[in-house]
Amino acid sequence: MSQPKLIASGLQFPEGPIAMPDGSVILVEIKRGTLTRVHPDGKAEVIATTGGGPNGAAIGPDGACYICNDGGFEWHEVGGLTIPGDKPANYSGGRIERVDLKTGKVDVLYTQCNGNPLIGPNDIVFDKHGGFWFTDHGKGDGRIQYRGGLYYAKIDGSLIKEVAFPILSANGVGLSPDEKTVYVADTYSARLFAFDVVAPGEVAPAAGPGGPGRYVGTAPGHCFFDSLAVDAEGNICVATLLHGGITTFSPDGSKITHTAFDDILPTNICFGGKDLKTAFITLSASGRLVSVEWPTAGLPLNFLNK
Repeated sequence: MSQPKLIASGLQFPEGPIAMPDGSVILVEIKRGTLTRVHPDGKAEVIATTGGGPNGAAIGPDGACYICNDGGFEWHEVGGLTIPGDKPANYSGGRIERVDLKTGKVDVLYTQCNGNPLIGPNDIVFDKHGGFWFTDHGKGDGRIQYRGGLYYAKIDGSLIKEVAFPILSANGVGLSPDEKTVYVADTYSARLFAFDVVAPGEVAPAAGPGGPGRYVGTAPGHCFFDSLAVDAEGNICVATLLHGGITTFSPDGSKITHTAFDDILPTNICFGGKDLKTAFITLSASGRLVSVEWPTAGLPLNFLNK
């Protein structure tokens, strides 16, 4: 694998990268509260100001960008690194937002499900039907820890449903190439779970106790899991905190590899470039976006790469 190439620095806790066909990368800056376009020369241009804590992002079937907004974090500076914390005093509520990429207009699509408020929406992926799976990470609030879950929704505002709850701290979400499996990475347990999709927005019941879904794997040592992407071979590439890298799982969890990066909080990975073999990774504690040639191609995303 080649050495990582620095694309941009000085970003305010970047996350949710989307490799666009024009060579730019759209991402969120959680601390700054913006959706930002990073051009190939490293220039960063604000598309929209969302406020709160824009987190996961994905392009929908209408060409708009859909954002999981977690409502914001407390922020801590530790040794020159930016670290997110609990619910801040100016917490603005969790929500799903739609951003018009041409005008920057931000519309709030969902703030609750079945009367329960969204607490910390985190990551998002669209299926081939045009609906989207997303996670709610929950949020710490002093002595209280709000639990997360897996959700499914439609872009026209007609449907939002709670698919799996509770999940301690649901974070990364992605679909297998055949879309028969949806994967969820749980942050604090550092476990990757799989759910068998039986219909759009529906999963088979868990086989038994021991977890919200089918256990795929974990990583050795003390680490946390963040967002994820799936490659064209069906492997799940999970951003791994504290270890500082990407942990890649085969679909059945029998093979696990780790690719290290020089930041304790690599929060996300996406694929772009020629043949989708360039990985773009947000190194969030240090505020950088890097790229590296990846051994396998990424899975084409619905409504973006197809």
